[in-house]
Amino acid sequence: MATADFQAVGRRKSAVARVRLVPGEGKIVINKRDIDNYFGLETLKMTVRQPMTLCNVSGFDVMVNVNGGGLTGQSGAIRHGISRALCKANPELRAALKKAGFLTRDPRMKERKKYGLKAARRAPQFSKR
Repeated sequence: MATADFQAVGRRKSAVARVRLVPGEGKIVINKRDIDNYFGLETLKMTVRQPMTLCNVSGFDVMVNVNGGGLTGQSGAIRHGISRALCKANPELRAALKKAGFLTRDPRMKERKKYGLKAARRAPQFSKR
């Protein structure tokens, strides 16, 4: 069985998306659910579809396993993974994806809690007496 499928991993915050591009008619399946069932907000769906619309690619079905983080982080991780997989499928698309910033891993993470504080930077309330 020699199907040309392309795999990549996308990450954002604490979300990790494992993406597979398989030849098909353009369906996007996330955690065995359709994209319309998985993401409620239209902006999140648009974020996921951005690399495909930028490169005018429609001949692939996208299968994604994503976990960790919230919905916004997950949509960003999926976008990153789809962009990386498209680069593997067609290296000529790399310049356009890089210019749009879809290949850049967003490094922002939650800051760790420090001892003596209630949160990362939140100090206990000051009382004079």
